[in-house]
This record gives sequence, structure tokens and C-alpha cells, in this order.
Amino acid sequence: MNRATWLGAAALLLWAFLAPLARLAQPLPPLLLTGLGFAVGGGLALLLVAVRGRLALLRQPPLAWAHGVGGLAGFHALYFASLALAPPVEANLLNYLWPLLIVLLSAPILGLRLGPWRLAGVAMGGAGAALLLGAGAAFPASAALGFGCALLSALTWALYSVTSRRMAAVPTEAVAGFCLASAALALAAHLAFEASPAGFTSGQAVAVLLLGLGPMGAAFFLWDVGMKQGDPRLLGTLAYATPVASTLLLGAMGEGVLGWRALAATALVAGGGVVAARARS
Repeated sequence: MNRATWLGAAALLLWAFLAPLARLAQPLPPLLLTGLGFAVGGGLALLLVAVRGRLALLRQPPLAWAHGVGGLAGFHALYFASLALAPPVEANLLNYLWPLLIVLLSAPILGLRLGPWRLAGVAMGGAGAALLLGAGAAFPASAALGFGCALLSALTWALYSVTSRRMAAVPTEAVAGFCLASAALALAAHLAFEASPAGFTSGQAVAVLLLGLGPMGAAFFLWDVGMKQGDPRLLGTLAYATPVASTLLLGAMGEGVLGWRALAATALVAGGGVVAARARS
């Protein structure tokens, strides 16, 4: 893997901490948590950009802002809507089609060859995620709207990720502005649709800060570099490690039991990454 692909893989590692940190921040409303996470990540990134004297890089054309804010805010809005309108296990399973979609869309959009090794790797990763997330899954017709939101969230993130390569002229520093705009949208939605909490505990404040530093901050910048300069096909395959690692972390926190499914899913995802990495560029 080249350096950019390694950076993209680091984003996947950070996203594994999203669910554990979100659990530590409970019971903050999801839209409020999203807005605060984006605000911390975007605010710190903006400060760093300003210190480096590169604020002018935030002046981007409307298409760049539509792509960045639409990808970040659109994905999270659809994802949280799916969790509210459908059973969360099934919604999460459908949402994690985005790694597969990244690999598949890399061919028609970017003209990158897939080949049998990459397809075998992504199939193994998908099987691991399905084994872990889909145990006893059921899809009642009454939750069709929520399932539709989950599928759209997967498609939104995959399209945002793959088309980032077509937006290579947009500097990664601009992601700071996209995060802050997404924060404003999420906080506005919170005020419109959610009840505000009476206050914050110290534990919630630390969880929000860590979310903004990692999964909802640095991860987006690392992912931007990985998608623009790295191998999106390999990153799409490696992305299946995120739900597995997240589940392992939740188990270590006492949130559930780590049984044979977690171990088998870990083996499938790791094996899929090794198989995909053998493919020629």
C-alpha cells in the first residue's frame, strides 16, 4: 500500500471508535451529538488551517461545497433516520453495503480494474460483516422507509468517497469548512426535532471531544487523502474491518458478548484484506 492508502486505513481505524464513544456520550440526542462532533472536529481543523495561513483554501466553488457537505451531512442524516425508522441491527447491516459499493463503483466512475482477487477479498469482507451484523436479521415491510434510508446512506457515502478522486483539485484543508457546515445543519435539525438536554456530564464532554478529535474529525481528513491519492478498491475492502473492530471494542467495554461470530467475522475480514492486497494495481 502507498502512503495515502495507509492514511485512509487509519481513518477506518478511527471510525471503529465511533460507536464506543457514542455509547459513552449517551443519552445525548443523536443529531445533537452529530452536530457537536462535527463542530469540535471542524473547529480544531479550522484553527490548524488558520495557524498555517491557509484559510484561503476554504474558498471553493459551489460544487465542492455541495459534494463535501452533501456527503458528510447527507450520510449522517440518512443513517440516523434509518436507525429511527427501522430495526437498528438490520439498518446497520444495510448501511454497511458502502464498502462493497466503493469497490464496485471504482470501476465505472474511476475506470479502475477490479479483477478476481479484489472481488474475492470484498466478498470475504462482506461475508464477515453479514455474519457479525446480520444474525437473526428480519426485514419487516413496515420498516421499508427506514431500510430505504439505510440503503441511501450507503450509496451516499460510497458516491462521496469515490467521486472525491474527481475532486482532487479541492484541497483537504477545505474539509474543515465542510465539517463546520455539516455541524450547523445537524444542530439546526436538533433544535427543530429533538429535546435539548438539561446539561452535560464530564464523561459526555470527554466523549464528544474525543469524537471530534478522531472519528468525526481527523478521520474525514485522512479519508479524503486516501480516496484522492490511495487505492479506493483496497480501502473499500479494508472498510469491513470497521464494524468488526467496533464490535470487539464494544465487547471489551462490556457492551455485549464476544462469541464465535465475532472471531469468525474477524478472520473473514482480515483474510479478505490480505486477498485484496495481493491484487495488482
